[in-house]
Amino acid sequence: MLQAVRRWLEKRNAIRCRWRRDAQVLILLDKRTAYYEAQRRAARSRVDGDAREFAHWAKVAAEIARTAPGAEMDIDVVRAVVDEELHRLGPGSPRRM
Repeated sequence: MLQAVRRWLEKRNAIRCRWRRDAQVLILLDKRTAYYEAQRRAARSRVDGDAREFAHWAKVAAEIARTAPGAEMDIDVVRAVVDEELHRLGPGSPRRM
């Protein structure tokens, strides 16, 4: 039982480290637009039907918002980014939301 809990904690820590690392990478690439890029990747994952990656990139965006005060976070820009990704599949796509 204790080993199962330990494995679960290790798995959660690995997941947490991944989104923190990805947030740091996006911030280093372009601090100003890092939040938008994370939202773009979350939207792309959503369009692709990958719930796990969607959750990951949403957490990356939250981490950027938490740790990068210079990152822009305009909801109108986020909506435009999401719309762009949703339209990427085209109007006849069954996965379009």
